[in-house]
Amino acid sequence: VSSLLYSCQPYFNHLESTGRSAVSLCAHNPLLSFSQQLCDKLEQLLLTYASHDLISLDEAEPNSISHFCVGQVQLGQMKVITFRYCKPTPYLSRVDTGVYKRMRWNVERPQEDHYFLCYEDIQNTHADPDSESEDASNDNVVRMWSIGQWVQVKPERTTDNLYDWILCEVPEASYRRLLFLGRNEPSSCTATDYLQQLLLTCHQDTGGCKAVIP
Repeated sequence: VSSLLYSCQPYFNHLESTGRSAVSLCAHNPLLSFSQQLCDKLEQLLLTYASHDLISLDEAEPNSISHFCVGQVQLGQMKVITFRYCKPTPYLSRVDTGVYKRMRWNVERPQEDHYFLCYEDIQNTHADPDSESEDASNDNVVRMWSIGQWVQVKPERTTDNLYDWILCEVPEASYRRLLFLGRNEPSSCTATDYLQQLLLTCHQDTGGCKAVIP
């Protein structure tokens, strides 16, 4: 399976770098649409393998295949590498934050930053608390999608103490929401469109990124 994913990588890189060199969104670009199809097929294949216990999708296991790379693109001085999780995965492997990640972008610039497509179930303040329907429990929460940034808490990124890194088995971080996307999960290609727009806006905005709703 690892060899298959590795052999697909040059195709993803070509489709993403060539497709995103044009000023158009995923829905209007045949190369990016094909990249999305390839991503969907690979995801379904890995889910099928996992359903037969041939591979593990559990990120906490050392030999798992919880995610795979779906291409990279150069945006000016920034290099963006995109990863897709086969299924929603806890934001932190050992801490329940209530946030589940679906995609990750490694953004290489003077320092490397990590962005995620995540969802979280939040309380629906407009739900009827006296409702007796079977779906009442489901009506009390709303699944909301967002793109946010990994903000490392432990160990601190600026620490010079080598032992802080050696003694920390798994880094911990908070989730800084930057872009709220609503209730519907976007495709991997559309989510990358949003991330690309967000990065370019933040690059031009000297005041820094702010949470917005598209």
